Amino acid sequence: MTDLRHEGSSFLGSLRTAVTGARRRSLLPGPVSPGDVVTSAHAVSLTLGGAPVLRDVSVDVRAGEVRALLGPNGAGKSSLLAVLTGDLTPESGDVVVHGSALGSWTPTELAMRRAVLLQQVSLSFPFTAVDVVRMGRSPWRGTPWEDEDDAAVAEALAATDVEHLAERHFTSLSGGEKARVALSRVLAQRTTLLMLDEPTAALDLKHQELVLRLARSHAAAGGAVVVVVHDLSLAAAYADHVTLLAGGRVAADGEPRDVLTESLLSDVYDYPVEIVEHPGGGAPIVLPRR
Repeated sequence: MTDLRHEGSSFLGSLRTAVTGARRRSLLPGPVSPGDVVTSAHAVSLTLGGAPVLRDVSVDVRAGEVRALLGPNGAGKSSLLAVLTGDLTPESGDVVVHGSALGSWTPTELAMRRAVLLQQVSLSFPFTAVDVVRMGRSPWRGTPWEDEDDAAVAEALAATDVEHLAERHFTSLSGGEKARVALSRVLAQRTTLLMLDEPTAALDLKHQELVLRLARSHAAAGGAVVVVVHDLSLAAAYADHVTLLAGGRVAADGEPRDVLTESLLSDVYDYPVEIVEHPGGGAPIVLPRR
């Protein structure tokens, strides 16, 4: 069954209401200005299975920016994203969303403010692709934005190049097609903040570029994106800021050209790296030295 912690959080909130009879009216999102911090982690530390995976990590994600979380396997990238989403609770430190503590928001209120794309999305029921995308609209049920459902779904399907898959069963799709449908669901949610965990992992070259262009467009329109990626050249091309993690700590944080240096990357990845300037004047290309 699909993970509904984020896109179906309004359903879970309604279920709690039926049990407790005390659910407050959801607070609708307010306007966000470029440069506003939409989510942040301050000095968070996390231990899983007795092993420290995050150590005193801080990060800000601002409106108008794409922030990439980088680092080798086991560096803590996905764990940091999970702390920011609330899926993991740190032993120390705090997480803020839209100016208030993460825990102060109801599930529905969080789903109105940020959309989350997990690494893997699995379904045990034969929902069609368009049904999966429509799940992203559940937080807006009963609000003035419910009228945008059809337009939001159609726009998201087109943006991710999956219109032709709309009536296909999700379980029949390839890994890359599933990834794009899942991203379409996130876009249909129409939140200020997008939180994407390795969204390009199952995609071909064309669609890797598509995903990062969509992230760039979302930020340019005033939204915010925090994305876990392994491709350092993609990060150099599309991110405004990068947070480089190593051993659960922040090894460097800043603009791509300042962080993605040969010496630092070679040290963090424990493998020689070289930076090649793009012949057309674009972002630098990060390559293993062979």
